[in-house]
Formats: sequence, C-alpha cells, structure tokens
Amino acid sequence: SGLPESIIAAACARSGQRVLHVDSRNYYGGNWASFSFSGLLSWIKENQQTTDLSDECEDWRKLILENEEAIPLSRKDKTIQHVEDFCFGDQDSADGVEEAGALPKLPVFGAAGAEGVSPGSEESPAAESPGPEPESREPEQAPGTEPEGAAQGNGTETTPGNGSSPTTAAGEATPEPGKTEAAPSESSAQERKQITYSQIVREGRRFNIDLVSKLLYSRGLLIDLLIKSNVSRYAEFKNATRVLAFREGKVEQVPCSRADVFNSRQLTMVEKRMLMKFLTFCLDYEEHPEEYQDYENRTFAQFLQTRKLTPSLQHFILHSIAMVSETECSTLEGLQATKKFLQCLGRYGNTPFLFPLYGQGEIPQCFCRLCAVFGGIYCLRHAVRCLLLDRASGRCKAIVDHFGQRISANYFIVEDSYLSESTCTNVCYRQISRAVLITDQSVLNTDSEQQVSILTVPPLDQGKAAVCVIELCSSTMTCMKDTYLVHLTCPSTKTAREDLEPVVQKLFNLNTEKETENEELEKPRVLWAVYFNMRDSSAVEKNSYAGLPSNVFVCSGPDSALGNDCAVKQAETIFREMFPTEEFCPPPPNPEDIIYDEDDIEPEESGLSNSPEAKPESSAEESSSGGGAAVTKE
Repeated sequence: SGLPESIIAAACARSGQRVLHVDSRNYYGGNWASFSFSGLLSWIKENQQTTDLSDECEDWRKLILENEEAIPLSRKDKTIQHVEDFCFGDQDSADGVEEAGALPKLPVFGAAGAEGVSPGSEESPAAESPGPEPESREPEQAPGTEPEGAAQGNGTETTPGNGSSPTTAAGEATPEPGKTEAAPSESSAQERKQITYSQIVREGRRFNIDLVSKLLYSRGLLIDLLIKSNVSRYAEFKNATRVLAFREGKVEQVPCSRADVFNSRQLTMVEKRMLMKFLTFCLDYEEHPEEYQDYENRTFAQFLQTRKLTPSLQHFILHSIAMVSETECSTLEGLQATKKFLQCLGRYGNTPFLFPLYGQGEIPQCFCRLCAVFGGIYCLRHAVRCLLLDRASGRCKAIVDHFGQRISANYFIVEDSYLSESTCTNVCYRQISRAVLITDQSVLNTDSEQQVSILTVPPLDQGKAAVCVIELCSSTMTCMKDTYLVHLTCPSTKTAREDLEPVVQKLFNLNTEKETENEELEKPRVLWAVYFNMRDSSAVEKNSYAGLPSNVFVCSGPDSALGNDCAVKQAETIFREMFPTEEFCPPPPNPEDIIYDEDDIEPEESGLSNSPEAKPESSAEESSSGGGAAVTKE
C-alpha cells in the first residue's frame, strides 16, 4: 500500500479503469506510512514478534479448479527486522498515562509558524489567501477502519495560496506581529525544558512519525506529477530551510544559493569566488566536456581535488550539495547530482527540498484520494490468500481473498512484501538502516527554532556508508512543541543500531545522568529512539521472481535515496506496460469545461432535476490506499 501502488491506482482510475485496492494491514501506507507515537509503539511491538502466522484455514484451496494453479501469498510482512527502541528521557512512570483525545488537524492557515507551500505554482505563495475549502473525510477516519493510534491525515484540501505565512525573498516565513523568535540557547542545560516520557505519551497525537525518511526535490519527478495531476491540492508542504554539513566534529550551515554564498561568514572572499565559479560550471558542464573528460573514469572526489578548491569547499560540495559517495561516485554522476541540486534551488525557497506537512505518509493518500474520486474501491484488513493462474494461457485470472471469494481482473499489482519465500527464492535484497529520534533541541541552534534541516554525515569508518540526517521541527506537524524529530538513514552493512548509533553518539547526548561533561551538555539530548532495518527491493528485476505471469506486476518498497524518483518511474513504467496508449495521470477535467448532453441540460435549466454529472466528484468516497490493486476495463 505504498507510493508506487497508489500512483498506479490513481492513474488507472483516471484513465477509466475499474480499480480495487486492498490491504491486509489495518493501517494505510505500508512501509511508507506515518504513525502517531502510540501507533508507532504498536507497530514496534508487532514487528518484534517472531512467531509466524499459521494458515488456520485452507478452505480456499478447494476453490481451485483442475485447469488452475495457485501462487500462495505471504501472510506475514518480513520486510522489517532488528527493531530496538530505547527511552533516554526522564523515565517517570508512564503507567496510566493515556494519549490525549484525537486532535483535529487544523487548516494550515491557522497554524502559527507553518508556512504552507503548495507546488501548484512556481513561487512560494504570498498572495492573499482564499477561504478554506470544505473539510473532507480522510481515508483513515472512515468508520471502522482506523487503527488505534494511527496517524490521521490532513483533513483540509488546500489550494495554492492557502495557509501561507508572509514570506521573504528567500522563502522563509517572517515573524507574525506580536511574536518574537526565540534566541539561541547559550547555556544549554539549565534553560532547556525538561520533556518527560509521560509528556510524549500524552501528546502522542502531535507526532506523525514516518517509517521512511525522504524529501521532495522541488523539480523532481514527484513534484512534477503532483502538479500535472492536480493532486497537489490535497497536500501542504514546508520548505527545508537549511542544508548542514558535519566537519571536524562540528555542524555547520552550507551556503547554497548565490545570496547564501556571498552572505556567508564562514567562507573567505577567495573561497566564495571559487565556489561560485565551480557551481556555475556545473550548471552547464555538458557544454564543456574538455573540463572533465580526462576524469570520467575517476571518482568525483578526485575530480574536485583538481579544481583548485579548498578542503572545506570540497567537503561541502561532495557531502552536502552533490550528496554522493566519496569512493564510489564517478565524476559524471557527481556533476549530474550537483546540477540537479542547483536546478532545484529557488523554485519554492532557498533550498532544493520540500517536506509534506503531517509526514511522508500523506503523499500516497493524496493519490489514493484521486483514485477514489474517479471510482476506485478501497478495503483495509482484507488479506489475499493466493493468485490463480490459468494453465492454458499462463496468465493470472483471479485472486482468492481470506473470505474465500474469487475476484477476477485483467491486471494485478502486488507489493513485494506480499510475495512468499518460494516466489522470491532467487531474489537478493538490499537493506536500509533506519533510526528515529525524539530530541529536545536542534543539532544547530539559530535565531529561529522552526527549522527543517538536512545533514549528511560522512562515513566514520572505512567500509561504512554516509548517513543522511533529516531534522523536523514542530511546525511540520510531525512532533510536539519543544521537541524535534530526527530521522537517520543509510544503506545497511550490519544491524541498524550498529550502523547508526556511532553517528547518534557524535551528534547527540545519550547520557541520562545529571553529571555530564560540558561538551555533552551542549549537544541535543535524545529522549527516545528506535532503530530498525527495512528491506530495499527497488533494484530487483521482475524476472528474478519465480513463476509470475506477465499480467502480474511487482512494486518495490522504499529505497534508500533521498528523493522519490524511483517510485514515480516504477509506477509510470508499470502503467505504460498495461495501457501503452493511455496518458499517465492526466490533469482532471475543469468543471467549467464539462460538456453535458442536451437531455441533461434541459431539465437542469427548468429546475426539474439535479444531474449527478454536475458534481462529478461528490459521489465518490475519498478513501485511502491498500496493498495490491486489481484493475479491469470499464
């Protein structure tokens, strides 16, 4: 029930197909989901259980005919491993402390400090905002389908301009009248507010914690698709305000735009000229092949050493702008990554990135809403036992669900985690190491506490991968006030804790003792943490799966990259294989452009009837996503 499946479901429904989208889980989003704090604790408990589900009832096998063959599906999700959670805060007794009642998600125009950026226009919205549109039911608020503690969706459909604070030229929100921004904390420990575990539990619905940590490139494939399909109206976004670097044991801010470079105090005038000259070259490097062709077979790090750049500039470019591996990335790959970063600057703010308010889990729901508007049907807690193959044609003809029902379709889309071990015998998976921390202050304090930051920590040991750190503030609607939500991600070499804990120790204070060194007191204190490994199936080819027919398509889970390009490319590729002549996610029709038959228009003009076609979206329930999608032509 992740992002690729949701995009495919929306594209199919939009092109006139009938779509059934089902999920065996009791929450939406699969490994792309977002949880409240109590919801995440339930998810942790579920994934720490090692018992496998036995097939209690195999009555469905009696439904298989002589000319049919069954491909059983897995009953337990095995994509998450090595889940470990820790509480470092003041461990006062949280027994009897209950999560506060469901907090309605207020429209963003009423949330102080949360400037909304809708990718429907090229500029950050600063115009006069129209009134809010009527609130619509979110998928997870459907009666009888909401799991206890699951994160709620953004209940307001926003249009470009809704919910934006006044913005400066750099895209950052200006302080509202009568409010002052907090000054940076100088004598850390004594001024910090003590956040207890019971407070986190009580304010658990303030958290929207993503299982996968990503940002949206402002000129990436996902933003382009959101704009093209008009799905952007279902979500609200916030600019990532800072790009940080970790060098010589310290966290520093990286100048990205031209204005940042020339206003920077950490660079000398010579370094500023060097950096601007190199970044200008990267924007049109294809026109100057003589500059890099001798280094095409060398690494990008080696190429940077030949460009008369100081060590600090090389570090900034390699780890914070291109964000590539020092030992594995080629010169061309590094130049392409640098150019992509630079091209995304300035579209919505002074960094290339956007973050969806209420978490990454909102994005699949936006596409599922589009699917539902055009007639898609969604079912949670609806397990599928097997795929049924016709022996004569070799194609999949139906599925059998846990009720024993046969559901026929022309095409079947299934997420990798639903496939059984017998189907995945020859599949070699990669793993992603993930950590989520709740901290009491930012890794780099500034005048503004409301910062969304991205930091790349270079490998601490040989053979290790760089770690991507994304720090979210409370105005992203992902954590409670006076706390920060920190996501750490890297390709796995060992368990998630072994991969990521050394980085956590470098950046944060894990000591719960009152008597600590001054250096540790200056660091943000970790209040709670969870580590886990997640399967990365993005590189698996379809022919690696044993025995799958041609009309069954497999979607992968999240990959380790920062952006979402892999999911969008995969969704478009699968859609075009099914329907090569159809447009992929075309814009929905403008109600003013709908042409009605004369038979429908005449009664309306006389006031004798209300044609349902006058409001094409009103009859469809706005629901959310599920695990596999079955598609048939209407």
